[in-house]
This record gives sequence, C-alpha cells and structure tokens, in this order.
Amino acid sequence: MGQVTRATANRIAIVFDFDETLTPNDSFAVLLEAYGLDADEFKKNKVQSLVEQGWEKYLARAYTLIKASQQNEPVTQQKLAEVGQQITLYDETERLFERLQAKIHAIADNVELEFYLISGGFVDIPRNSPLAKDFKQMWGCEFHYGDNGEIEFLKKQMTHTEKTRYLYYLSKGIDNSENEKDLIYNYSSFPTDELHVPLNQVVYVGDGTSDVPCFDVVEQYGGMSIGIYKKGSSADEWQHLDSINRTQKLSNLVPAGYEEDSELLQSLYLCVECIAKRIALRQLIEKSD
Repeated sequence: MGQVTRATANRIAIVFDFDETLTPNDSFAVLLEAYGLDADEFKKNKVQSLVEQGWEKYLARAYTLIKASQQNEPVTQQKLAEVGQQITLYDETERLFERLQAKIHAIADNVELEFYLISGGFVDIPRNSPLAKDFKQMWGCEFHYGDNGEIEFLKKQMTHTEKTRYLYYLSKGIDNSENEKDLIYNYSSFPTDELHVPLNQVVYVGDGTSDVPCFDVVEQYGGMSIGIYKKGSSADEWQHLDSINRTQKLSNLVPAGYEEDSELLQSLYLCVECIAKRIALRQLIEKSD
C-alpha cells in the first residue's frame, strides 16, 4: 500500500467572521452610534477621506476613532464591552454552537469540534458578546488602553490578508508565533503530527471581501468555506460574487440566519459530517497498515 497522509487530530475547527456573519450589524457603526455619532457620515467624511489619501482602511478607522475620543466623549474599553453585550445577533445564533456539537457527537463521538473567530473589527466587542463563551480563541483589531480605560493607540490590526495568519496559528495550536515566516511559508512541510487542526479539517464562514483570502487558504489546503449574503437578497446579488466566481473558493453561498431549517446551518452540518467521515476513513486506513 502506498504512503497515506495520516489524520493528525480528531478535531474540526469552524472559523467565523463577526460583522454581518454572526451579527447583521457593522459593529464599528454600532459603536459610533453608541456615542451619538452618525455612522455613515463619520465613515464617509473621516475614514474614507483618509483612505483616499493612501491610508490603510483599518488604520484610518482606528485613527479617526481615537481622534474623536480625544476631542469628544472618551471611547473606553468598558463602552466596547457594553456594545458587545448588547449587539444584535442573527436569529438563533446563540443555539448554533450547541447544535453543531450535538451533530458531531451524533455522527462521530470521538471527534472534537472547536470554534474560532477572526474579525477585522475591534475584537473587544465580540469578546463581550453572548457568544464569547463558545469560542476557543478570538482574534481581531485591538486597542491599547490608557489608565482610565480610554483608547490610545491601535496595538493590533487585522487586514484582509492578515486574517489568514491566524488560520495557520489555530492549525498549529498557538496564539501567536515568534517564527511567523516559518509557520506560514513552510506550513506544508510541517510534520502532520504537530498540527492541532489540519487546514483540511477547517470550515471558514464569512460574508465578503475581507474573507476572500481566508476562503482561498482554506480551500487551497482542502478545507471548506461558506459565504453569506443578507436575507431578502439573492446569491446573484451578492456584491462579492464576481471575485468569488473567478477564484472558485466557496463550498456554498447561502443567506444569513442560523435557524434549524436554514440553508446555512444545514450547510455547516454537511461540512462537519463530510470532514468527520474523512477522519474516520483515514483512521480505518491506518488500522489496516
């Protein structure tokens, strides 16, 4: 029998974006509105004006928020937490994780299911949401806070391409890496028994352009990815459809919503079942070696 790639872990990871993936809202806009600011006007007149001058979008967003905090009511860590606690979630999102755990236990009781969040938003918002307890790890943009808890500087940003770095982190089972280049560029040469979750056992769920690099990485290594569009529209109207079609990176494209009978939840069930059966097949082959 030829050489067989072994299942390195009886583990599946489902990775979610946050804004417009688990919540219908843009959490940055919700934060602005919590301070009495017009979100559309702020993003157009302040953030976008810097972007047009060559600023990177995530830095422009943080910089303008810090300036507003210094000039008006201070934006604090406590306020970000309050926004997270009160943010609107998609219907039945809070039951999503228990349902997926029940599904994996029903089809493969020896396979673990873990949840991760990789967001381009300010991560202290989802870290304080009702969903936080279900995630093994959450990554996103982070502020440095002053002595009074007010935002002072952006200590970690999360651009579209930087999101992919954290896919490698979760695969290796680490929070951060001092040998980042080795981790990313030599990933395919790592011994499989060192991986916490192989990328072909990862499902990525996101809603748009910021998720395309992650769709790409996950599909490249044989994992699965699901794109989400807003309810009331159609897949053909999804503004990111052209770029996705050109690169063919999605396993499915579905309307938002995590109700039991939703296409999104059913797609997640199928992804989990498919990967679990793949693990079982590898285990069967290993026993026969």
